[in-house]
Amino acid sequence: MRILISGGTGMIGKQLVARLHESGHELWVLTRSGKGGNGLPRVKMIQWDGSSLGQWSEFVSQVDAIINLAGENIGSKRWSVRRKNLIVDSRVNAGKILTEAITKANKYPKVFIQASAIGFYDKNSVDRMIEESTISNDFLANICKKWEASSLEVESLGIRRIVIRTGVVLSKDEGALNRMLMPFKFFVGGPIGNGNQMISWIHPSDEISAIQFLLENEKTRGVYNLTAPYPASNANLGKNLAKIMNRPYWIPVPAFILRFLLGEMSTLVLDGQTVIPKRLIDAGFSFKFEKIEDALINLMV
Repeated sequence: MRILISGGTGMIGKQLVARLHESGHELWVLTRSGKGGNGLPRVKMIQWDGSSLGQWSEFVSQVDAIINLAGENIGSKRWSVRRKNLIVDSRVNAGKILTEAITKANKYPKVFIQASAIGFYDKNSVDRMIEESTISNDFLANICKKWEASSLEVESLGIRRIVIRTGVVLSKDEGALNRMLMPFKFFVGGPIGNGNQMISWIHPSDEISAIQFLLENEKTRGVYNLTAPYPASNANLGKNLAKIMNRPYWIPVPAFILRFLLGEMSTLVLDGQTVIPKRLIDAGFSFKFEKIEDALINLMV
């Protein structure tokens, strides 16, 4: 299969490119620098700016699938007004310009995978959220709503569109888990806030496998939650980290300190969600890492 990927140099994108290459697919990766790829055969890096048509759009007529993962890192900096606009625009512009390129193409791709996130749903640790659950009304939910809508038009062209609402992807090198590791390394790890907030997580291997499963399964379409079947509380995750790293679990980080330091962005660590991948399981996908203990042991040991 010939596949065009935006956001192919990010945390998820890099691993997805490697997996799809290993599976024998031919890949074109859209990147702002036009560099990367690790010298892999059948992987070509193409420069784009994520918001306007260019030479890259010529490849749209040649591919069987497009995977849109583009978007500014949501948790790397405090949410100023400028930062919030950048987060939204980087997602919406990419979806819109890919859609425009498709409408102008001589031949349409058969499938379009659109990234999104579980920020779409209400932020609480009580209700179980599935794909049919209602949207929240906060900043994260509004991002997801615009993000998903940016490529909706491709469905009217007869293209099978899949929306992946991804949870917290665990990686000891990047992302949320990487930041959580720091206090444990210095023997000051403990619960964040009250520790009861639920984390709807997924092992990177399952994230990549799920995307490939949805890509290659022609019966799949619509919205899918990409989270492990068993969400974990912040305290459960922290206690498992402490055990694996042979560190104490004792110094809590009060919620008011995080709100002071992070502002509105503190919602990423203080507000929990219990999101279940119902449609993914119903479609027949099997998780390799269902429980947080097994995932952390695999990632950390």
